[in-house]
Amino acid sequence: MTLSLNDYIDAFSQEDNLNTLKAIGRGIEREALRILPEGKLSEHGHYSQLGSALTHGQITTDYAENLLEFITPVSQSPEKAIAQLQDIQKYTLENINGELLWPTSMPCFVGDAEQVPLAQYGKSNIGTMKTVYRQGLKNRYGSMMQVIAGIHFNFSFSNEFWQVIKGLHQSKASDTDFISAGYFSMLRNYKRYCWLIPYLFGSSPAICSSFLQGQPAQLPFKKSASGGLYLEYATSLRMSDLGYTSSEQASLKICYNNLSDYVDSVQKAIGLKSERFADIGVKVAGKYQQLNDNVLQIENELYAPIRPKRVTKSGEKPSVALRERGVEYIEVRALDVNPFVDTGISIEQIRFLDVFLTFCAMLDNEEIDCETMQLHEDNMNDVVLRGRDPALLLSDVDSNGKIWQKSVKQWGNELFNQLAKVAELLDSAYGSNHYAEAITRELEKINDASKTPSAIIVDAMVEQEQCMSSYSLAQAKDYREQLLARDYQYYSEQFFINEAEKSHQQQAIIEASDILSFDDFLTDYFAELNGK
Repeated sequence: MTLSLNDYIDAFSQEDNLNTLKAIGRGIEREALRILPEGKLSEHGHYSQLGSALTHGQITTDYAENLLEFITPVSQSPEKAIAQLQDIQKYTLENINGELLWPTSMPCFVGDAEQVPLAQYGKSNIGTMKTVYRQGLKNRYGSMMQVIAGIHFNFSFSNEFWQVIKGLHQSKASDTDFISAGYFSMLRNYKRYCWLIPYLFGSSPAICSSFLQGQPAQLPFKKSASGGLYLEYATSLRMSDLGYTSSEQASLKICYNNLSDYVDSVQKAIGLKSERFADIGVKVAGKYQQLNDNVLQIENELYAPIRPKRVTKSGEKPSVALRERGVEYIEVRALDVNPFVDTGISIEQIRFLDVFLTFCAMLDNEEIDCETMQLHEDNMNDVVLRGRDPALLLSDVDSNGKIWQKSVKQWGNELFNQLAKVAELLDSAYGSNHYAEAITRELEKINDASKTPSAIIVDAMVEQEQCMSSYSLAQAKDYREQLLARDYQYYSEQFFINEAEKSHQQQAIIEASDILSFDDFLTDYFAELNGK
């Protein structure tokens, strides 16, 4: 049974069903480089006061030792999620010896990329594996990729929400299978429309010239008066080949039609040999250079703008958790760090994402073939590099299989007419007008590209002749002062002190419990993944 967006709106407008929309779960993962007050990368190791990067629930590191990652738990309130993130950052800033958090996705000045320290997680097998994985990323893609920061936004609906949709479809499937299918339908819609995300929120149209490390530019950069490099119409260089994409992965055909095929395609990619990566070697002169020489060392290496996720048990692999218990939430990965707020993501962005992702869940669709998926990916790549170009045309396929082209403004206005209906529904559920305001605000960017964050940044560099490094450093200092001046809103200083101590104890227990050599540990890990 195929339902229209209006069918869903009507069904969820009923009072009992409306309440299910108030149980949306949201979690934020915010990455931020630690930098010195003069604007250079910190070379200090992960501060002990922040706890163990291996086991702490709120504060860890990502690819580099100086790339922090802050994690909020699932919350049903956007305000609470932002408050939790501010508390985590406040405690961090109080305990990193005057260092700052870089407020943009693309890094500050980097002298020698080879000196970027890999994240360290202790001497346990799992901790060593995490570091070797990062060594592999460095060897495969270069050190600079490991100092790029982003925002991951985790989103879920309640089981009651899915029960409403299941009833509308009169489905006889099990709840687990129906919910997973619902999330995969949502993923397909997201893939189709996700060009909106870098257009509206992309904040990395420029890079410091040091990012290229003396190598010739592969993109037609222009140079600002202060020496920064930019693309005139770019929105998110972080999402381009300069950042979190991989040409080696371009040939992978990851299926988003259903859970089983998705897991199969990801696991196949993990076992797919790469001639290019084989040249690196795996264990060279007794030292691991990567976990293996496959296209993906592990499934985390799959760079995608969105992922289906399930909370894993201790030692469990993500794909195994998905196959056995289904999709629990989705992870939006296409967000740049917002340099205009101290948390890197604003509450207004969260509200737009609520509307956009609910829209994606309420729009029935068919399974898609590789050609259609490629159209979606081409749209994303075009918007990343030239999203504000008035001449840009995006492509899609209609219900008859015919390819058409539309401008960002034309297609965007069509989408926002539908998004406005979902915003009205969410405002009814929450008793507010915040969602309608979010749609109105973002629609202004569709009709006037100069209001996008990327355009504002390019204008500051070119027309105002500002040095973006100096501007970002000033922001970092201002945000530090603002966060330190705040009172804790949700957590407390003692909470973080206790969590840090507990995490160090947990790391010690893990290290003491290892009985296998690292070689044997890896052998067992990949044997289990391959079903041997």
